[in-house]
Amino acid sequence: MTAQIVAVAIFIIMFGLIVLDKIERQVVTLTCGAATLLLVFGLCMKDTGAIIETLNFKALFTVDFWYHAGSAAETSSGINWATIIFIAGMMIMVEGMARVGFFRWLCMAIAKLVRYKPVPILIAFMLVSGILSMFIDSITVILFLAAVTVELAGIVNFNPVPVIMAEIFCANLGGSATMCGDPPNIIIGTSLGYTFMDFLTNTGLIAGISLLFVIAYFYLCFHKELSSGTNDAKTLNTGTVVTGKVAAQNSETSVTITDKKGFFISAAIFLLAVVLLITHAQTGLTVAFIGTLIGLLTLITAGRHSAEIIRKVDYKTLLFFIGLFIVVGGLEQTGILDVIAAFIGKISHGNIMLMVLIIVWISGFASAFVDNIPFAATMIPVINSLAAAQGVPLPMLAWSLAMGTDIGGSATPIGASANVVGISVASKHGYKVTWGKYCKFMVPASIIVLILSTAYMWIRYI
Repeated sequence: MTAQIVAVAIFIIMFGLIVLDKIERQVVTLTCGAATLLLVFGLCMKDTGAIIETLNFKALFTVDFWYHAGSAAETSSGINWATIIFIAGMMIMVEGMARVGFFRWLCMAIAKLVRYKPVPILIAFMLVSGILSMFIDSITVILFLAAVTVELAGIVNFNPVPVIMAEIFCANLGGSATMCGDPPNIIIGTSLGYTFMDFLTNTGLIAGISLLFVIAYFYLCFHKELSSGTNDAKTLNTGTVVTGKVAAQNSETSVTITDKKGFFISAAIFLLAVVLLITHAQTGLTVAFIGTLIGLLTLITAGRHSAEIIRKVDYKTLLFFIGLFIVVGGLEQTGILDVIAAFIGKISHGNIMLMVLIIVWISGFASAFVDNIPFAATMIPVINSLAAAQGVPLPMLAWSLAMGTDIGGSATPIGASANVVGISVASKHGYKVTWGKYCKFMVPASIIVLILSTAYMWIRYI
């Protein structure tokens, strides 16, 4: 009982400090992780076996961690090293692509394709955000998309805030479509043994349907504001009036690809990553192996730029994950998560429809105010226990959790990392996004998708 109380106290303190955002979050999770190992496992439980199981180093030295012929799941107890290694490899790949200007070139090429008109840019960049976020971390997608949007807004003369908000939402929505699209999905997939295609044929279909509704929603919200802007002309300091299209075309000299060889190599590595992820259930290559391979290929082909790429990797996020997994492991080892699962089963009275409703909407609501990564990591062993105790199909609960955490995070400025990044980029360039304006448009969009997700789950799986 003492171990349970201490584990819960550490978890609550960790969550509170993450929400307050006064201390760097990797420091918070690592400190709380160390407290879990020392206080919960060491002092209260006096169980070195729990420490070894939670640190989970042995997984790295098993064949199944790198290659397996079936769909064996990684253990959900303790540190999920498959998630850590996969994210690290994808970070390296993305940094390699950014170095050669791949993302900026792509955005400017698409803007040119739609003739630099604000409303078509809104729709096109929503699609780009959603599609790229299926394969690349949504934080990275928003980082370069928001920056290019601000640049285009200055050239073509429109307010970039509506476009950035729509991009943020579509990045989170696109991330829900695949296993590698959003950190919660990576954790769910590696913990429960689901593949890229498992996500694509389940959450991917929900995301695809929802994207059509979301594009229509944001078009209705913003098309008048974007169309009314002075987007036909821009007066320069010289007093010369030039069309937005011409001004944009004149700016294209700054996005000329200087490293063509590196550009094509980066594109080829990206395509290889997509192919390997789509086929990893058939090839037996795990996401840990794929992440390692893609990372090494990027560094090898980068040559003298490899050190620069390694320096730019977001190590803070990787450390955040490690500490988080240890704290959640403390809740699992002490049986707290089984208690939560039993509670959900009790209040739902075994009703599958009610169970799906609870998971989707509680996940969505919680993720609007707290980081969806720790919430997803906490809920995975809960739904595992719930499925075993209630005889409910685990995949259905997993898809409910994925959609709730991925979409709920879009509702507020602090709900997901992509939101914070997008708003920061806008603010940096003088475009302030208030909580009121953000929530006015993003909360209804989140509710629409959560309703669609719930209805889809009921119709398809029950």
